[in-house]
This record gives sequence, structure tokens and C-alpha cells, in this order.
Amino acid sequence: MKCQPNPNAFAIPVRVYYEDTDAGGVVYYANYLKFFERCRTEWMRLAGYDQSQLATESGIAFVARKASCEYLKPARLDDALMIGLEVEKLTRVRVVFRQYVRRGDDELVTGSVEIACVNRLTLTPVAIPDYLYSKLEALK
Repeated sequence: MKCQPNPNAFAIPVRVYYEDTDAGGVVYYANYLKFFERCRTEWMRLAGYDQSQLATESGIAFVARKASCEYLKPARLDDALMIGLEVEKLTRVRVVFRQYVRRGDDELVTGSVEIACVNRLTLTPVAIPDYLYSKLEALK
């Protein structure tokens, strides 16, 4: 099933390097989660924040709570990919992303990643600060 991005969807380009591939010459399955993470990190930068700034200034961190992927087609060495996301759900503590990997019009991987906001020292759930929540909601 092909994801149809909404107008507020976000995507970044990624090139497949040798280090991303397995012995069969295709992208190693776990690396798609790394690509998803890069996309979420850049999306957060679009909101005006980076992970280290949030940890230092607000004492929060975002951690993966749940992830699932469906692998449809393989990506290979030197492929130019688009890694994208859409916010499926935003609560005071969690963000659920629908993410995808595309090569041109071909959808290669789809997934869902749930991220939780935690106190960076205790790793217990905390509310996303109001200033950040409003910015994230605007990107939804």
C-alpha cells in the first residue's frame, strides 16, 4: 500500500553507501530504522530544535517506544532514496510517525515509529513542553 503524503509531510534525501549494505548487496534491514531516525531528527530541526539542545535546556529526550517496518522492495548500493514521515498522532507525551522509504515512485519500506518524551535523567515519561508541543502540532 502506497503512502500518500499530506501537505505537511517531511522528507530528506539519503544516498545508499557501501556501509549501509549487507553481504547480498542490499540495504541491511536495521539501517532503515537509522534512516527513519535521521528524518525525524531533521524534522525536529525544522521545528527549531535539536536533540542536544532539548536535553541541555529542557532536560528532555525523545526515545523510541515502538517500531515496526514492512519491507516491500530492496534498496541497493548508490540508490538515491527519499526518507519521509507524517505525524499520525501527537499527544502530550508521545508522537507516532508513519514513515517511508522511496526510490523515485517506488515505495520500498513503510513503517510506524512511536516516540516518547522522557526526563533525560530518570527516563520517565514527561509532557512535551508547551513551547515545543505547539511547534510540533503546527508541523502535523
